[in-house]
Amino acid sequence: MTDVLLVLNAGSSSVKFQIFGCTPDLPRLATGSVTGIGTAPILKATHDETGNSIKVDLPMEATQRHSVQKITEWVETLNTGWKVYAVAHRFVHGGDEFYEPMFITSKVFHKLKKLIPLALLHQPHHLSAVGVVAMALPFVPQIACFDTAFHATQEEKLRSFAIPKKFYDQGVHRYGFHGLSYAWAAQVMKKEYPDLAKGRVVVAHLGNGSSLCAIKNGKSIDTTMGMSVIDGLPMGTRCGAIDPGVTFYLMREYKMSMEQVENLYYKESGLKGLSGISNDVKALLDSKEPRAKFALDYFAMWIAKYIAAMAASMGGIDGIVFTGGIGENATPVREAILNNLTFMKIPRVVIIPANEERYMAEQAMVCMANRGKIKAA
Repeated sequence: MTDVLLVLNAGSSSVKFQIFGCTPDLPRLATGSVTGIGTAPILKATHDETGNSIKVDLPMEATQRHSVQKITEWVETLNTGWKVYAVAHRFVHGGDEFYEPMFITSKVFHKLKKLIPLALLHQPHHLSAVGVVAMALPFVPQIACFDTAFHATQEEKLRSFAIPKKFYDQGVHRYGFHGLSYAWAAQVMKKEYPDLAKGRVVVAHLGNGSSLCAIKNGKSIDTTMGMSVIDGLPMGTRCGAIDPGVTFYLMREYKMSMEQVENLYYKESGLKGLSGISNDVKALLDSKEPRAKFALDYFAMWIAKYIAAMAASMGGIDGIVFTGGIGENATPVREAILNNLTFMKIPRVVIIPANEERYMAEQAMVCMANRGKIKAA
């Protein structure tokens, strides 16, 4: 029987997963996802060792909870001699308390539940996945890995809003997200680009959710996302930074409710709202509609503006790292961003494929080792 580690990433419209062997080299054994949740859910999975794959249409009403159930059922029916030894979950928000991977006890679960208002799009799905696993695999340890943890090194002057300090003390401040992706990029830089890793780097995690992180000598100095995942860069369907006065105006003059404004900012804005076509960058690149080009030009310009701001936070810039689906694959978008930065001297530009799941697996291994279960790498 082979002990395996299941890594789950339950997002707002998908559930991604990978399975690793519980040995120091963490061989990946399988990978898959449920995408299209809310529209046309479909489970895709591939067994790395055999090459066998499955593709299953799920019911239209399938949620993240149903998706995690299907994933655990698939793992249990593989008959490959695997035994799920631990499950690692991505958690967008760890608040002010969780800065390292943590075993999910009942006490921890309830603390994470209290953070739901800070991450409405994600935290409920993470918690739901924990509940499903607890029922399907009741004696298997579950570990939370936090997106906010990487940014805990930031100074208060960059974490604060310009409002009375009493609100900061009550948790109203910048947290930053995509931390697992940034931690992975920092780790890869240290191994593959050691000189760059010691310098001042802006990492651009560009996907349907997008942000930047200023990393100096491997530590997070500044980031574009703030208290919520809506802040900073324009994204696939999220507006990014917006004048708070717009919110007051929409509610006062258009009689929009808080829920309607929230839906507008999170689901109807960004590339989708600007183009009126889609949040899919490939579709926009292929389109001949003027608004498609406008949306991409806007996206590239604002990313460039924020890269310059991140450089200011570090006192200079030695390189840019692109990661995430758009950052890795959309060459025209990368070129447009860099064309907006020709006034700056950027010595090096590299691409590092995102691999949050492997980073989570590594964190879970360390967590289990500290518990005395297995040897750390």
